[in-house]
Amino acid sequence: MSGGDNLRTGGELLVDSLLANNVDRAFCVPGESYLAALDALHHAPAIDLVTCRQESGAAMMADAYGKLTGKPGICFVTRGPGATNASAGVHIAFQDSTPMILFVGQVGREMRDREAFQEVDFRRMFGQMAKWVAEIDDAARVPEYVSRAFHTAVAGRPGPVVLALPEDMLRDRAPSVEIAAARINEAHPGADAMDELRGRLEKAERPLVIVGGGGWDATAVANVEKFAEANHLPVAAAFRFQSLFDNTHANYVGDVGIGINPELAIRVKEADLLLAIGPRLGEMTTGGYGLLDIPVPRQDLVHVYPAAEELGRVYQPIQGINASMKAFAKVLADMAPVQGSWAERTRDGHSQYLAWSEPTEVPGPVNVGRVIKYLRDAMGPNDVICNGAGNFSAFVHRFFRYRGFGTQLAPTSGSMGYGLPAAISAKRMWPDSTVVAMCGDGDVMMTCQEMATAAHYGIAAIVVIVNNGTYGTIRMHQERDYPGNVIATDLTNPDFMLFAQSFGAHGERVEKTEDFTAAFDRAKQSGKPAIIELIVDAEAITPTTTLSGLRETALANQ
Repeated sequence: MSGGDNLRTGGELLVDSLLANNVDRAFCVPGESYLAALDALHHAPAIDLVTCRQESGAAMMADAYGKLTGKPGICFVTRGPGATNASAGVHIAFQDSTPMILFVGQVGREMRDREAFQEVDFRRMFGQMAKWVAEIDDAARVPEYVSRAFHTAVAGRPGPVVLALPEDMLRDRAPSVEIAAARINEAHPGADAMDELRGRLEKAERPLVIVGGGGWDATAVANVEKFAEANHLPVAAAFRFQSLFDNTHANYVGDVGIGINPELAIRVKEADLLLAIGPRLGEMTTGGYGLLDIPVPRQDLVHVYPAAEELGRVYQPIQGINASMKAFAKVLADMAPVQGSWAERTRDGHSQYLAWSEPTEVPGPVNVGRVIKYLRDAMGPNDVICNGAGNFSAFVHRFFRYRGFGTQLAPTSGSMGYGLPAAISAKRMWPDSTVVAMCGDGDVMMTCQEMATAAHYGIAAIVVIVNNGTYGTIRMHQERDYPGNVIATDLTNPDFMLFAQSFGAHGERVEKTEDFTAAFDRAKQSGKPAIIELIVDAEAITPTTTLSGLRETALANQ
């Protein structure tokens, strides 16, 4: 603890810096390498420190916090194994453009470069999956480094920052200094750029807007909706960014991602003007880079992005606009409307989306599509649905209709295990909202230990597990590419209902679609963390595909 000499430990200066930047929550797995920081957090009750059971879960919770708030999610982990476990969440934050700061305990400064116990060079380890990686050698510079971390995490394209904290540095004492919160500096579109964009809209016959990426808030989403309404424009969402436009809105035409509606794919290819607001236009959004030609798309591409270095990185836009989502959306909403001739195409696009998002018939007594339809009808416009990765998520993205900003938490990086930690983070933030994690059986077992976190804090998220006994995505690819040669994809699972009950949580098992409604109601009424296990036929591998059908087609084509 500090004495009367105005000196603070490095750990105290670190926590002082967090408080100055209005940090109200952090996620951690405790470690001896940052005990001095933990001691300082003990004396900072304004920061809700959520103790997790594994570092990947803690980092994923921090990512979810960053997505929901636009502020850096804060995570503390120990050196070596702790940092390597947390790397999964850092990678998600990087590919998803989520602001995050990961603080990693480090070996003492006098032990560096000896391969001391759990020593890792974090600059090299995280160099390609973080915006900035640094190690703080001097306690007096803690406020400087933390300030830069906050600025970097939110500047331009948001993303993760990693700061290593030598344990002896955290115990050193340095003068207390006045610390100010980081200020966000946003790029704004110029008047000439907006005039040029409006001129392109006036000439367009088949325009399409695609929204995505990080740096949004509810106001920016509302401003884009206002712009779309005024100009009768069709709007699609990039892969796993569906909550950036109300899916029930008359101008919404679907999501451009895995399992895209074929009619929407045609619409993208046939567009003469593509206004991409925020997405990087990566592999998943472009159908493996097939919907847009590289380097010059067939469509006139206007690409709006908060980081200038992304403009022209893969696709050469006919017009690139370096602007933050909030600043651009505000100017866009105030732009004089264009009297275009595409209103009927927009109505048709929305009708096609509505038809596409109705459940299909699949093999087996539990139809996940109909479960999702029930959830979209039962959940409110501000309730949150989360998912990790796996073929089960195709049912979520196709059949759920997201209605507001922050109601979707899903990793564009395709990381398994994300849904449960994200749901815990969201429910901790919004305890009065219904928060559902849709998980696969292979997916949830990556982070299932975080049920202990939910139980410990009484975080009443509802976890729906699609149990088909297989790594479904890989099995699907095997049947398509190597029909009949199935290996390494069969799973043995716990009894998930008993697994939930072992934590004092609520557990349900559903073996028929019609039983889900009552099970979900009981889970909500329990007021506890809950698991609802769906026993699903592995044949129902996607909303439109069966494993046997894939195998037969592949064999016939051999």
